[in-house]
Amino acid sequence: MHLFVTLTHECNLKCSYCYGKCCDDFGSDEGEDDDDGFGDVDYDLPDNISYGVSDLRVFAEREPVENFIFYGGEPLLRLNTIYEMMDEVPAKRFIVQTNGLLLHQLEPSYLRRLHTLLVSIDGEEAVTDGYRGRGVYRQVLEQVRLARARGFTGEVVARMTVGRQTDIDTQVLHLLLETDGLFDSVHWQLDAQFWRSDYDPKGFSHWVRRSYRPRLLNLIEEWVKHMERKRRVLHIYPFLGVTETLLTGVPPGLRCGSGWAQLTVQTNGALAACPAMLGMKRYYFGNIRSGVQLGNSTLGSPCSSCQTLQLCGGRCLYANITKLWSETGFRLVCSTVKTLTNGLEAALPRVQSLLKYGDLSLSDFEYTKFNSCEIIP
Repeated sequence: MHLFVTLTHECNLKCSYCYGKCCDDFGSDEGEDDDDGFGDVDYDLPDNISYGVSDLRVFAEREPVENFIFYGGEPLLRLNTIYEMMDEVPAKRFIVQTNGLLLHQLEPSYLRRLHTLLVSIDGEEAVTDGYRGRGVYRQVLEQVRLARARGFTGEVVARMTVGRQTDIDTQVLHLLLETDGLFDSVHWQLDAQFWRSDYDPKGFSHWVRRSYRPRLLNLIEEWVKHMERKRRVLHIYPFLGVTETLLTGVPPGLRCGSGWAQLTVQTNGALAACPAMLGMKRYYFGNIRSGVQLGNSTLGSPCSSCQTLQLCGGRCLYANITKLWSETGFRLVCSTVKTLTNGLEAALPRVQSLLKYGDLSLSDFEYTKFNSCEIIP
């Protein structure tokens, strides 16, 4: 089992795609209509964990944990809780998903025990600061440098949120090739279908057609060219996951693992299908005290009847259930997934050629699964 552990809902940033949209959505009718997908929602989750670490330790002894992902809010606001959990709870890997600004506060002995740092950064300085606040980009780079200097040897994933100010090819390549090797990998998530209030059909559709999809295809082309020139695979998580499926033919299932390989421990100890589904009682999987109980992680239409399902895996359980952007908006986002899968299918013969002649091996495409990189953006 893989676990997200939400330590706190508090954060030291107010990013436009999170805090701002949350405020815009405040007071909407989410959860009041049982037909909207939310069902019965617990709006009284505590801001910080209300269970004992000993409860989590007992749970992990019953249900062996591979990836233990500290999550928030900003989890580094609760450093003492992180230390206690790392000392008490058995897990194969400890991972932190963070905005990166507080890495300097991590005790070096605990920092070096972490397997992965997923650091939120959205691309170049202007893009990152535009979304996250002035000066954030430079602070993040300095914090990652410091973590490396203090002995962190694990993977650093640049975890991007991608919106209409993002040129996906330029920003991904910047993080991988123009930041002095600070980031080993990149993953991104589209800023889409998480809120009701931000659905702009005309604007989003224009960006998808004119920027995101063509630039995504260009990024795939640059990814393959880099392999051909350098005999090296850039670790771009969406490309690695889909290419692995194309090479092996093994259907992925819902790639993020929500509800079948990975669960989220909420601040009250209840087990949710994923971090985005906090408080959605219909999709609870028990709690850490009583143990894991059968929950609902079934994808409905249109994913369930889509021919791309065996390659994409379904993208997002939360989006499939709630459809906050309506069926039309859902299918528009789905078109970006099909651009991704179709583009990688078209590039596959070139990848296979590199493998055939020994320029690359399958191990070059390996990545840590269920580490908070959902694969499908």
